[in-house]
Amino acid sequence: MHYVMSDLHGCYQEYREALEKINFNEQDTLYVLGDVVDRGPEPIKLLQDMMLRPNVLPVIGNHEYMALTVLKKLCVEITEENAENYLSAEDMTNYLNWSMDGGQSTIRQFQKLSAEERLDILDYLEEFALYEEVCAGGRDFVLVHGGLEPFVPGKALEDYALSEVIFKSPDYNKMYFDDRYLVTGHTPTLRLKGEQKGRIFEKNHHIAIDCGCVYGGRLGVYCLDNGKSWYVEAKG
Repeated sequence: MHYVMSDLHGCYQEYREALEKINFNEQDTLYVLGDVVDRGPEPIKLLQDMMLRPNVLPVIGNHEYMALTVLKKLCVEITEENAENYLSAEDMTNYLNWSMDGGQSTIRQFQKLSAEERLDILDYLEEFALYEEVCAGGRDFVLVHGGLEPFVPGKALEDYALSEVIFKSPDYNKMYFDDRYLVTGHTPTLRLKGEQKGRIFEKNHHIAIDCGCVYGGRLGVYCLDNGKSWYVEAKG
């Protein structure tokens, strides 16, 4: 079976409970649509678990992008030659912006790693895909973290800029594809009203799966093969 979840944000316990709930095994595939790190309690532990599972395929989110941008600089050895210009004003701005946007939990756990473990994490983050295309249950899916904005009909997925895929929120009232389903995270469905609030939301060939776990909502899991959903309540 093919499953998707997103915006784990360090919620390791909920992630492991979700895997148990769907009886995830080696024959299954799980796509994680970004924002694994930051905000929550155990982002590095979560990454390390995912790294050991070849059938867990990560897609990059804006928080992985911010983390990778900063952590790569922090792992450079400081020498006499680079000490004066080691961190630029832009580097410091990136660090502060990431730190204020939930990066502190990732920074604290990253600092406790050995040098080898840090490099393993960086290598893994650089392997995150920008998007995935999946066929399951007789339907075709496009999996991205944020959205495809500004959307251009007929534009190839590889032609979208990184910022257009990981930082932008989708328009649920727009049908992006009539022959495919767009699956996204990034925008918590806690913002929706009524029965849709905090649940996996489907409309106009669009499936929104970020149910706001780190904000006290739930971790949602969606099966691409049959459209079934599961939920794990936030522990915090």
